[in-house]
Amino acid sequence: MLKTIELLKRHGELKIIDAEVDIYLEIPHIAYAEVKKKYGGLALLFTNVVDKKSGVKFDEPVVMNIFGSYKRCEILFGRTIESVADEITSLLHMKPPAGMMAKISMAKELFSLKNIFPKRLKGEGACQQIKYFEEEINLYKLPVLTTWEQDGGPFITMGQVYTQSLDGEMVNLGMYRLQVYDKNHLGMHWQIHKDSSHFFDQYQKAGKKMPVSIAIGGDPLYTWCATAPLPYGVNELLLYGLITKKPAQLVKSLTTPLYIPKDVDYVIEGWVDTTKMHIEGPFGDHTGYYTLEEQYPVMEVSAISMKKDRAFLATVVGKPPLEDKYMGWATGKIFFPLLKTTAPDLLDYHMPENAGFHNLILAKMQPLYKGHAKQFMHVFWGAGQMSFVKHAIFLDENAPSLDNYESVTPYILDRFTPKSLFLTEGILDALDHSSPETLVGGKLGLDATSAHKVQAPELLGDDELLQLIKKFIPDAKALHQYMRRTKNPITVISVNKTKSAKEYFNALVNLSTNIRIVVFVDEAKNDIYNPYMLIWRITNNMDALRDVYISDLMVGIDGTNKNALDGYTREWPDDVDCTKSVVESLKERGLWDLDDKLYNKYYL
Repeated sequence: MLKTIELLKRHGELKIIDAEVDIYLEIPHIAYAEVKKKYGGLALLFTNVVDKKSGVKFDEPVVMNIFGSYKRCEILFGRTIESVADEITSLLHMKPPAGMMAKISMAKELFSLKNIFPKRLKGEGACQQIKYFEEEINLYKLPVLTTWEQDGGPFITMGQVYTQSLDGEMVNLGMYRLQVYDKNHLGMHWQIHKDSSHFFDQYQKAGKKMPVSIAIGGDPLYTWCATAPLPYGVNELLLYGLITKKPAQLVKSLTTPLYIPKDVDYVIEGWVDTTKMHIEGPFGDHTGYYTLEEQYPVMEVSAISMKKDRAFLATVVGKPPLEDKYMGWATGKIFFPLLKTTAPDLLDYHMPENAGFHNLILAKMQPLYKGHAKQFMHVFWGAGQMSFVKHAIFLDENAPSLDNYESVTPYILDRFTPKSLFLTEGILDALDHSSPETLVGGKLGLDATSAHKVQAPELLGDDELLQLIKKFIPDAKALHQYMRRTKNPITVISVNKTKSAKEYFNALVNLSTNIRIVVFVDEAKNDIYNPYMLIWRITNNMDALRDVYISDLMVGIDGTNKNALDGYTREWPDDVDCTKSVVESLKERGLWDLDDKLYNKYYL
């Protein structure tokens, strides 16, 4: 990480904080505020890191927000993101050369591919300069952060988790949160759909312990590669070689058969007893909600090694926008060519960060026949990590740029009718809390590839409409209409809920001459004039099969928190919120400089 720190310094992309800061809440809160600033703020280097509870002062600094801007992503990649995507496109469409010069050019291109394959070295690496075994092992000697007040404990948030299949033929590099239980045990948050979970199943069936090696730091691209949505069985470090034109150089772990990059800052090795599970969580995750306690595998640490000169890499997750906004941007650009292999008429796609990526995708396509958009919906919901997407909107080739929300939103609304909606069921991310059961829930597709004859409603002012609605829904507290100039304005109503939203919708059907799309949210913790966070709240909170209501002219969406009124029997998680006393303490010490307007805008 020290090379990365110097690189960011040279580019003026690093803020150094020398004041004493605590691994418990303080460091994560500062990073959480920094990434909310314009252009993602700066990368952060905390040089005076302590654990106030134990009185420990750490030798190494903590580094955060290194990927937290478009500019820094390209600095760390060492090239433009588009150039990586173009290279993948070229490889996918490689054709037999027609002439001698073409053959020479292809030979050079193919020869360069030899560098994409990781290289296993003999001997030890810099990551093994300091070693701890047996009684010397102590995870609390690492500056592992506790991010949120309700978290189950400290979590490693930027760990590269190296695993292999039972027969050793396949290896995987993934990123999973890792809860520190005690000095030598870590929780493995291997969601059921992930590759490491598939490997775990193999070891469990064989009655064997599973080896795991966790790396932290080193070249930041190792960490990004750990998030890459590659097909099952493909080694993520191949991407490292493709991007850098040099192979990842690996050394064998000290106590497991796994190989890790020689230049990472830390390696935590161990074995998972597949007969044992342990409660993991809660954890304030990238959904902006806490994921609740659940049983997950546990790793018993067999060795910890590290560089002499090192830095501890971490990230913070919670309400958007966050560092994953920029990492996800790079991922989306780079993997677009691969997605086109299953959806060749796809022109572009965009996942708004305020919808938590998996909660909403906008896609532009070339529609060729009736039902083409629905076909694409099925393709998306069956394609790798895209299968976790809850809501998908498809537009034609004439649509504005998908990230130009002011233009693309009216384009969609002017083409919308209730008949253009498609509701179905599919798998969901394990972090999703809205569905009636875990892992499976409603999906919503919207075909906006063709225009429909739609008559605009008879508009009323917000105050007049609210007074009218209160006659039907006494629980209505406030109202605001968005996109009033379109054929399908969106009416957001905040309520103090005493009934299900479906009952509220049914009460408003007679107002279909004035309302087209109505969205219900709770009065508490929502600002109906803040569209950015309304998108976050609504897409998180809705299950399409339960929470979308359709009449001839009107569509209703329930974006409220669910409870017994809705027949919801699971535990509803809390929002991820900053601890006010920590924020006030940081302000007093001059370590919190986030504008109050941004603090309120992002519901911190």
